[in-house]
Order: sequence, then structure tokens, then C-alpha cells
Amino acid sequence: MYSRENVIYCFMAHECGILELVSVEPVLLEPALAGGYKINVVQRRMEMKIIADTHAHTLASGHAYSTIREMAAAAKKRGLKALALTEHAPEMPGTCGLFYFQNLDVVPREADGVRLLMGAELNIMDPDGTVDLPEKTCRDLDIVVASIHPPCYGLDHTREENTRAYVEVMKKPYVNIIGHPDDGRFPFDYETIVRTAKETGTLLEINNSSMRPQSSRKGTRENILTMLDLCRQYEVPVTTGSDAHVDVDAGNFTNVREVLDYCNFPEELVITTDWDRLKEFLGIR
Repeated sequence: MYSRENVIYCFMAHECGILELVSVEPVLLEPALAGGYKINVVQRRMEMKIIADTHAHTLASGHAYSTIREMAAAAKKRGLKALALTEHAPEMPGTCGLFYFQNLDVVPREADGVRLLMGAELNIMDPDGTVDLPEKTCRDLDIVVASIHPPCYGLDHTREENTRAYVEVMKKPYVNIIGHPDDGRFPFDYETIVRTAKETGTLLEINNSSMRPQSSRKGTRENILTMLDLCRQYEVPVTTGSDAHVDVDAGNFTNVREVLDYCNFPEELVITTDWDRLKEFLGIR
């Protein structure tokens, strides 16, 4: 706790860090301290500046609704330096085929002053970590996300199988990011995944769309907080993805910012706050 203008501010520690800011009179802290609650001393920080969105979709994904230029224009309005367009790979119903990804070299890498990262969101197909684009195709992309989706992976795997699926995918050197590792329909061992991410240099995503009230994913906010706690402990960097399927959501990090602020997550572990660092990670100029 700390005092400012005779008001004491305290943060109640909970889950991955901080539950909430409250202002109280000193006498009101006594029951909390007597009850054994832990109180952390922290300062309010400036809003984190996120400069890149590493997960978004265009019309090409089949169930998304905006063009490349519309997405870029929306990203510019939000002040982003970079936007990754990661279309669903071929096994997702309704998406584009192999040739789409193999022809992405024709797409200019800048629109409206926003750097475009043309990539794919691979579907993890089974507990062996099988994905649905060839390795060579993936290596030619700017960025590669790999995610579990019910239409491709199913809903009947065990916690151990789900953990193995993520571990095996992270062993593939061309996979940069694990997308939305937060869905309670696919339980897994978070400590194993975070430690594997550190070993393989894979980024774990904080997915804004997962935390929408309308999302079909289950228990996402609680799972993300668990993951962030472990990422802090093991010093594993994370990335930020809007998972936008329409232009108005490109670069929308409302929910991402809330959880990062909630647990006072270190800015230096959010790779999308530093464009040079993100470029170095992806091996792009």
C-alpha cells in the first residue's frame, strides 16, 4: 500500500498478481491484515503501448468479413505499426486453400503506413501436433500461428493429449505463436506449456476475442490469468492478438489490456510493445 494525499491505496494480491485498486482508511486495512491477506505495493503505470496485432483474419478465411485494405485502415486508426493477417489454414471449413498461402509473396507488405505480416493460423489436427500446411509453405510466410479449433481437432481429447498436442507443435521451428491457449474446452497443463514455450522460443498469445462475452471458448479469462502468472514466473514473453474477423476489431485490445493491467504484467514480457524486438523475433526487416 502507499499513501497519497492522506488516502491509502492498496492492491489485494490474487491469482497472477493484483485483484483491484481500492482506496481505504488505514483502520480498514486491519481486518484484511489480521485475516492473512497478502497486500502488494505497486504504482499505477502508464497505459501499455501495444504497436502490433499478431492475429487477424480477412475475407479469405471464409467466416471473416473485411478486405486486406479495410483491415489495414482500421489498424492505422488504432495507431498500430504492424498487423498480421493470419488466415485459417485449409482444414478449417470454408477457408482458403494451399495455393492462397503459396502466392502471398504478391501482396505488398505495407498498406496505409501499416506493416502487413502475411501468415497463417494453422489448425492443430491431433495430439501428435499434426498441422495442415507443409513446412516449406510455412517457412515462406512472415508469421505462423497454430491453434486448436473444434472442427479440426475435435472435443474428445484428454488433458494429457491436449498438452502433448501443444508441446509437439511448439517443437516445430516454423511455428511462432500458439493461438488462444485459453479455451477450457481443451484443458491442458499450463506449466508444461509455458516451460516448453521458453525452451522452444514460442510466443503464447493473449487473445482479445477469447474474452468477449459472446465467445464460445470457456473459462478464458481465468485461464489467461493462470498462464500470465506462469509466464511472469518463468520470464516467458507473450504476444497480443485481436483475432479480428471484421475491420472494427483490428487492433482491438480492450480485454487484453484489462487482464494485463489486472495482474500488473511486466511490459518487457509483452513483445508487441517493441517493434524492433518483434521484427527480430520473426526474422523480418
